[in-house]
Amino acid sequence: MSIDLLRHGDTAQRSYRGQLDDPLSSLGWTQLRDAVRGRRWDRIVSSSLARCARFAEELAAATDTPLRIDPRLMEYHFGEWQGVPIETLAERDADALGRFWSDPVAHPPPGAETFETFRERLSRALDDVAAEAATSNVLVVTHGGAIRLLRCVAEARPFGDMAGIDVPHASLHPLAWSR
Repeated sequence: MSIDLLRHGDTAQRSYRGQLDDPLSSLGWTQLRDAVRGRRWDRIVSSSLARCARFAEELAAATDTPLRIDPRLMEYHFGEWQGVPIETLAERDADALGRFWSDPVAHPPPGAETFETFRERLSRALDDVAAEAATSNVLVVTHGGAIRLLRCVAEARPFGDMAGIDVPHASLHPLAWSR
């Protein structure tokens, strides 16, 4: 049994994209194809957002691998910060941004998804993936915030550690999931 998390590739957007449905850039497609070259999984599960799902569909078709799309694997909804350039947030809401990254549970962005809701939907999705992975190797194509949160849960780390977890585009993260 194994679970590998794969972050989507570049979208050429420089803001908290959250649940905006951006396509991959040409660079993003290249990053993802390079990340999985020479690797195989028995199953693929993907976020329903285009920057994950389109690549997962391509990979599944190319490798004849079963694919399941799961909207619970979508990125965090950043509320009023969604789609706002990071530089603008840093200028306009630097204190709030710093509080969010140090304690995302207590200091979410205005109008954002509650952190408890985010954690619960991702945890339920991973519980289902773990059931599938009991007899197979599963690739989960998802998002940077989702990977950070799932790693905190799996590694029993505080959510304030999320900002320090490096999750570059098209990076693979093995995950030992048991809840």
